[in-house]
Amino acid sequence: MRAYETAFLIAPTLPDEELEALIQSMAEVVEKNAGKMDNLDKWGKRRLAYPIKKFGEAYYVFFLYHSEPVVPSELDRHFKQTESVIRHMTFVLDERDNVRLKKKGTGKKTRRPRQEERNESPRQEERAEKPLLPSENSEPAETSTDEEN
Repeated sequence: MRAYETAFLIAPTLPDEELEALIQSMAEVVEKNAGKMDNLDKWGKRRLAYPIKKFGEAYYVFFLYHSEPVVPSELDRHFKQTESVIRHMTFVLDERDNVRLKKKGTGKKTRRPRQEERNESPRQEERAEKPLLPSENSEPAETSTDEEN
């Protein structure tokens, strides 16, 4: 069984009784298909970032559940049949990334080694490859000239 999160927006014109009945019927879809509902969040009416189907606000609902892949597709089918649901989306949650489900102290802590702790830094390698140029302050090398001979 995998972890899923489904978010859906319900039209704000729906009466409260019908709203609760709709949310309950969608939760029953998860239960009927051998899914386990972990969390049901009702955020209430919120303003939308942009209009969806000419609505400026919507009722936000989030399901967090564990199930087989059949349940998200079944929920999707029910959402498409219901005109009151104006937008929906389902995410597959990765258990390794979910910090809330991890118990304290189970994860390994890794740290990046400091520059001093690394064997060789890339900058040292670059310096070794570059040819050394004579500095301006050093004396020029002695060369033999014809005048001395």
